[in-house]
Amino acid sequence: MDASLSPFDHQKTQNTEPKKSFITSLITLRSNHMKEDTYFVSELKPTEQKSLQELKEKLKASSSKASSMWGVSLLGGDDKADVILLKFLRARDFKVADSLRMLEKCLEWREEFKAEKLTEEDLGFKDLEGKVAYMRGYDKEGHPVCYNAYGVFKEREMYERVFGDEEKLNKFLRWRVQVLERGVKMLHFKPGGVNSIIQVTDLKDMPKRELRVASNQILSLFQDNYPEMVATKIFINVPWYFSVIYSMFNPFLTHRTKSKFVMSKEGNAAETLYKFIRPEDIPVQYGGLSRPTDLQNGPPKPASEFSIKGGEKVNIQIEGIEGGATITWDIVVGGWDLEYTAEFVPNAEESYAIVVEKPKKMKASDEAVCNSFTTVEAGKLILSVDNTLSRKKKVAAYRYTVRKSTTAV
Repeated sequence: MDASLSPFDHQKTQNTEPKKSFITSLITLRSNHMKEDTYFVSELKPTEQKSLQELKEKLKASSSKASSMWGVSLLGGDDKADVILLKFLRARDFKVADSLRMLEKCLEWREEFKAEKLTEEDLGFKDLEGKVAYMRGYDKEGHPVCYNAYGVFKEREMYERVFGDEEKLNKFLRWRVQVLERGVKMLHFKPGGVNSIIQVTDLKDMPKRELRVASNQILSLFQDNYPEMVATKIFINVPWYFSVIYSMFNPFLTHRTKSKFVMSKEGNAAETLYKFIRPEDIPVQYGGLSRPTDLQNGPPKPASEFSIKGGEKVNIQIEGIEGGATITWDIVVGGWDLEYTAEFVPNAEESYAIVVEKPKKMKASDEAVCNSFTTVEAGKLILSVDNTLSRKKKVAAYRYTVRKSTTAV
């Protein structure tokens, strides 16, 4: 399927016929992050099983009025209850007294905060949805992904509108918890299932000093009331001064929490995220193919991943396109900074190639290209990305659909 390769002519070809899938020949970036606990009681150490039983007994004898969270009765004695109880035990190193204290405080907080009904409330932050905090897609292991980006608050007017006084701050905190609650409700709460989420935090343009109070309160709320709910915490666009901010958070973080952190410097967002999340589930602003409007069309169409070495040009050939058909495609290269072009080459020898998209220098900040072309005659589409002027290897992805003509050609 591939043509001969050389450092400056790396050609990849794909036929539109379903049986000739190109995805198997592409490079898959694999992650090495910490595996999630399975929550099978049979896999616990004897001492841990004993702690779980003791926690159940003490909770039953506890004076706590509420004994359920996320629709799961903690005294039900089933697998879902075990998963939640084990999260509190792990957060306190299986110390029963400490775990019970944490659990009781969480139950009290949830009752006061009215957390169980929070997901249905309209808190008036529609303009922040999809920008500041939002759930979008899943990682490669099925964990729901929550994105956080606070760069919009560098504008003083926006900052004052959201954090101007204590009442506004509390309302924002309630909204931020609401986003997390929606993510938690997507979890399975069963042994061997998906029992935690992925969090991606974009530190680009984040006003470090102004958001210190809000950040500390969010961190405290999440760590006290959502133990072991995050499988991996990915920080992207990490600036050089982040080490100073991290030193302030560090005393509040458990060793287990810190072990889940992944740091990615500015300009490496796509390269990092591709290791954990498929490109069709990554927002376009981070080098993926996912746009908010895509959610209206059902599950995203899978994309093909590939990589471009420094000094290399990649030509992706999509063959077998009939006359009168319309081909629609998305393509993106993480951190672009290279030249992109698209042309249609008819099968007939006497026909000329058609430039669909002129050579364009793509900036690092450019999002995925989405375009379509209706053919007059049969041929192939060639998407070219030219990285010959760079030494940096880059991750990339594309996908396409071909809609045949409904009329005779």
